[in-house]
Amino acid sequence: MEEFTLLPDLASRTFGGGIVHANDEFFAAADHLVEPASPVFAPRTFGQKGQVYDGWETRRRREPGYDTVIVRLGAPGVVHGIDIDTAFFTGNYPPYASVEGAALDGYPDAAQLLEADWSPLVPRSALSGDSQNLFPVDSRQRFTHVRLNIYPDGGVARLRVHGEVVPDPRLLPAIFDVAAAEHGARIASCSNMFYGHPQNMINPGLARSMGDGWETSRRRDDGNDWVLVQLAAPAIIELAELDTSHFKGNAPGSATLRGIDGRVGLLDDPDDWFDLLPQIRLSPDTRHRFPIPVVPVATHVRLDIYPDGGMARLRLHARPDAAVLRARFEATT
Repeated sequence: MEEFTLLPDLASRTFGGGIVHANDEFFAAADHLVEPASPVFAPRTFGQKGQVYDGWETRRRREPGYDTVIVRLGAPGVVHGIDIDTAFFTGNYPPYASVEGAALDGYPDAAQLLEADWSPLVPRSALSGDSQNLFPVDSRQRFTHVRLNIYPDGGVARLRVHGEVVPDPRLLPAIFDVAAAEHGARIASCSNMFYGHPQNMINPGLARSMGDGWETSRRRDDGNDWVLVQLAAPAIIELAELDTSHFKGNAPGSATLRGIDGRVGLLDDPDDWFDLLPQIRLSPDTRHRFPIPVVPVATHVRLDIYPDGGMARLRLHARPDAAVLRARFEATT
């Protein structure tokens, strides 16, 4: 598996990604492409137009050309890799595909996007059926939309656009959640993710179930589990939310938060870290909110849970360094 697949899926419906245009979706709607859940398949399940597929499927072309779909990224950013997943498409997958990217301000419609300047991300490349087709992307440009072209026709289950979120600082308030993936935060490391990836913990919205959070295996030693978050920008944190919603018999007993300014301190030096929240008891299935006293600027925050368990969401509301956000945005546009 390529390393880029560990990065957020910028096109996912989780972030608000959506289909703006598809030239054909006769057999199956293009909206399936951005669904966060893995595709599923039930053999011999037929509708009025044939076998039901959890993906985008176009009709068989009887003239020259190719089919295309334009996706609005829910979280604009720098694309590091693309997964064209043809799961369950065996005799009807496209033999080739290409992907392009575009960057536009505002909320362009299909007509504007069709006239936009598009940059190549993945050249026309061979695909395998019923497979994840992974393509690294070498680009430092920020994109707001991608266009998938399939040659000449066929079905694709999911389009994953993995990358680094780069928000437009002009659209952010003075105080926001600097631990949110949609604002550019990312998971730097963690001790354990047996039942659920910590990326879930910084995704938008409330957790829908226990499976939509970070959960570790049961510890059988004297240690504890932890996760390290790189914030969207250096920031002074004012309010922390530790949400154990849905975790009833497996919530952590307590937790701590510590911060560090990685520009002047070393992540592996305990002396460079400072307390944000002392060890405090947590309740099951509860959204806990804690004001944070005045502390130094942090670039990273470490959440320690004792001894193990599950956390639905972590929110860190803060005043970020606007100059850093602006510089990052300008460097990619």
